[in-house]
Amino acid sequence: MKTPTSRPVVLCLSGHDPSGGAGLQADIEALLAQGCHAAPTVTALTVQDTVDVSDFRVLDRDWVMAQANAVIADLPVAAVKLGMLGSVEMVDTVLDIMRKLPSVPLVCDPVLRAGGGGALGRDEVGFAMRERLFPVATIATPNLPEAQILAELPNGTADQCAEKLLPYIGHLLITGGHGDETEVHNRLYARDGSLHTFTCQRLPGSYHGSGCTLASTLAGRLALGESLTSAVESALDYTWRTLRDAEAPGHGQYIPRRLPLEL
Repeated sequence: MKTPTSRPVVLCLSGHDPSGGAGLQADIEALLAQGCHAAPTVTALTVQDTVDVSDFRVLDRDWVMAQANAVIADLPVAAVKLGMLGSVEMVDTVLDIMRKLPSVPLVCDPVLRAGGGGALGRDEVGFAMRERLFPVATIATPNLPEAQILAELPNGTADQCAEKLLPYIGHLLITGGHGDETEVHNRLYARDGSLHTFTCQRLPGSYHGSGCTLASTLAGRLALGESLTSAVESALDYTWRTLRDAEAPGHGQYIPRRLPLEL
């Protein structure tokens, strides 16, 4: 017998990764683990594996709008998660989509580089996200290298990047793990000046899809009604566990093991 779902719906606007480590598959798996329903809308197609990305193609604006409109007309969207956009035109497309969802929390993962270092859009895409999308987003989740690009501070610290970016967005989570420190420091900044620092043990190796996992999990926790700071902490804890239990199915980076919370 069919029954209405009680799982909150998260609209995911992200790229497709054929290796299954990042992109929409990461979103779907992480959201299922939170008890949410993922509504995946493809923004771009990539040629990549667990080593790096070699090519990508951004989808036509009309195709992306049609996908999103179909979801919005049919499903009660409780949160939106942004991943790879790949072009300035896609930034504008997302703005048009968000005008249809004015009160829905938006988690912006500014995907500018693949885990292996390959570019997933020109820096101008990042600047367009900063100028146009950040003001309508609830929170952005860049890692430190992405924050440095967005803030135009190539050697900036997390604090310096946050100072430059907070005029555009109310909350900013800058994730660590890109240095050689024994503990990873993830910093949640707010425009009101508050700061929460979450530390975790540094794990060996490098990981493919960790940022997607974190951002989609955070969107799921917000969709479930969790407060922002608590949702960030829950998302960081879950993501760390997926990295701790990560697998290496290919010749490159580890892929997070995104199992349901009870497993």
